Amino acid sequence: MDDFLQFKDYTEPFVMDIYSKKSRWKLYLAFAGIVIVLTSLFYTNRLTSRLAEEERKKMEIYFFAQEQFSSVEVPDFQLHEKVISSNTTIPALIVVDDQVVEGGYINFPNDDMDYLNNQLTRMKNSGPPPIVNEEIGQTVYYKESDLLKQLRFYPIIQLFLIAAFILFGYMGFSSARRAEQNRVWVGMAKETAHQLGTPISAIVAWLEHLRLVRENDEEVLEVVDELENDVSRLELIADRFSKIGSDPELRPTNVYEALDQCRAYMERRAPRKVNFDFPGIDHPPYTVFINTHLFNWVVENLLRNALDAMGGKGEISASVYEDGHYISIDISDTGKGIPSSKFNTVFQPGYTTKKRGWGLGLSLAKRIIQEYHSGKIFVKDSAEGKGTTFTIKLPKKNPKKVAGSSPNVKEVEMV
Repeated sequence: MDDFLQFKDYTEPFVMDIYSKKSRWKLYLAFAGIVIVLTSLFYTNRLTSRLAEEERKKMEIYFFAQEQFSSVEVPDFQLHEKVISSNTTIPALIVVDDQVVEGGYINFPNDDMDYLNNQLTRMKNSGPPPIVNEEIGQTVYYKESDLLKQLRFYPIIQLFLIAAFILFGYMGFSSARRAEQNRVWVGMAKETAHQLGTPISAIVAWLEHLRLVRENDEEVLEVVDELENDVSRLELIADRFSKIGSDPELRPTNVYEALDQCRAYMERRAPRKVNFDFPGIDHPPYTVFINTHLFNWVVENLLRNALDAMGGKGEISASVYEDGHYISIDISDTGKGIPSSKFNTVFQPGYTTKKRGWGLGLSLAKRIIQEYHSGKIFVKDSAEGKGTTFTIKLPKKNPKKVAGSSPNVKEVEMV
């Protein structure tokens, strides 16, 4: 049943790593997004280049019409006047000897000469190349129209809107997915606890019956005692499952005592070549507010993973220290380690490196620590072939109002 608690050995060998596929889909989507953005930028840049060329041609025609309009040799200047007056979007200045000609401006909101000469300086520094007629000594400086400027900024605005749409869509999808996963977790846990309840009750009744009918058989009674210990363990497992999705009661607990309980339980079931180096309960107590059943479940999951990673030999150690508003617990092993790219992935449902396993242990551990204890759990450090360190951070202050609990650790009932 300990394997049942660990959620392993209950799936078929063809179970695939969904997170490797998820990573590939992310790459595909990212590549498709980059192609879309680059295509949009290329097309928009092509449009702006063509529009810039058209605006320059318009200004050349405008300059020519202005020259012809000023010439006394032209008998009919109606066409030239029409060309000049048709420009309503492109700001332009006619310049002689680096000075704006009196009346030689168009599409500017102000006719003050100081303002126009200031605009001339800006256009020389950052505007398009001017149009020069050396024969009459005139030069036309012009600025891009508002339409062209807007078109140049269009890809940035488009990219921002696409990014915002993807971000909000992803947030909404993730929220809905997490809510659905939570319902699945809670439903599965409650149903598991319910299904365990019936056979446990039956086993307890049969053990009582066996104890009565063989009350003088010491060998049988010894077996009954061991079976009762296993039934108590089953009842603890069922109780843990029943607390998933509920609001568990948190009690002030000496973290050293809680860790020692987990160490004692796992050490009896670990290979002889595995050494446990845990702090003793004689340390000055660090008090944290936890639900002992659920907290032990988390620690036991980490210890089981450590045993699997070490292959039957090595060392598992633990250390406790203060870290700001938290009490931190480091659990380290000398196993095969975790790649740095998988530090966050190991806590996601379904991720597992085992050929047979559901990959739910660390996901539930994260839920227990974060949602029920307002703490944190993460991979602190890991090196392939050397080992891994997981860190659990629990707040010093009670994250919830615990009714009827005493701040004195000695008065707490240790379950």
